Amino acid sequence: MASIASALSSLAPTASFAVHGNEYENIIWQSNTPMPTKEAVLAEVARLQVIDSANAYKEQRARAYPSFADQFDLLYHGGLDAWKAAIDAVKQEYPK
Repeated sequence: MASIASALSSLAPTASFAVHGNEYENIIWQSNTPMPTKEAVLAEVARLQVIDSANAYKEQRARAYPSFADQFDLLYHGGLDAWKAAIDAVKQEYPK
């Protein structure tokens, strides 16, 4: 989930700051560079949330796939069709 801190890290990767909570007003700017505006930070949070949402299926699939050992066991005992069915079930549950 995108946060004020992740937005600041994206907008000012070399800056030093602290954020208490997830509110712009709680930023403690510790850098000589200008602090991004509230509008810029909120826009970056929104942009990062879109990216997170678009990529959420990757993490969900990674957790849902059987371990490699289980996949090899399935290939050995069930054949390629059984393995494909197991992988396809995960892909259908968490589509792109």
